[in-house]
Amino acid sequence: MNLPSYGLWVIQILCIALMAGQAMIALAAPTLPQGVFEPGQRASVSQVVDGDTVVLATGRVVRLVGIQAPKLPLGREGFRPWPKSREAKAALEALVLTRSIQLNFAGNRQDRWDRMLAHLVLEDGTWVQGEMLRQGMARVYSFEDNRAGVKQLLEIEDEARVAERGIWSHPYYDVRTPSETLRLKDGFQIVEGVVVDAAKVKGQVFLNFDSDWRTDFTIRIPRVVLKDFEKQGHDVLSLEGRDVRVRGWIRQWNGPMIELTHTEQLEHVGH
Repeated sequence: MNLPSYGLWVIQILCIALMAGQAMIALAAPTLPQGVFEPGQRASVSQVVDGDTVVLATGRVVRLVGIQAPKLPLGREGFRPWPKSREAKAALEALVLTRSIQLNFAGNRQDRWDRMLAHLVLEDGTWVQGEMLRQGMARVYSFEDNRAGVKQLLEIEDEARVAERGIWSHPYYDVRTPSETLRLKDGFQIVEGVVVDAAKVKGQVFLNFDSDWRTDFTIRIPRVVLKDFEKQGHDVLSLEGRDVRVRGWIRQWNGPMIELTHTEQLEHVGH
């Protein structure tokens, strides 16, 4: 082997090693943000109900707060399973079933169905919610009384969506355009588009995505949420002409609308 060929071979090996190292970093298991959550009890998972709900050995049911996995019927008559729902359950089983987990809290700890609301961490430090998102087996789903870590969760979700992993390879979970919402009924959706008009009316803001506010897709920002945006230094009226992404439940009110309950539902994705 002559010297130039040997040098080229070494460079190729180094490049392959570098790319492998970058891939390992990219696929590293997510970890819980520090200084945000209050550690709770350790427990063993005895059953996985679906992709975002588990049962502890104590019998308590835990809802993995911050994410929404594809839904299974779970005894509901006439309910059709969402695409990838069985895969999501299997993914969560592979992560936590019969394993010891630590519950972590940063908001309301119990819902109206007496389920515990917690973020789960494995003994090796893996943040279960983050890992489900990284695999593309769930999407971010937050509440005004449970918003900790949402910024980090959105970043993980975004990476999985770009890579089209898991649910993001199925059209059922496509990010919708504003015009697509015109044919959508009640349901949780992620919608992205350019704000055509931003108007403040009686202390609340409406972000409209077409010229006719009576029929187009609209984001309604109530007074209490508007105050939160202002505290964070954000002027939502300045979003006019910009590309945004919003997630929430669509309902009909002068056309399809998503009403914000907290600021984390709205992302400014344009420049």
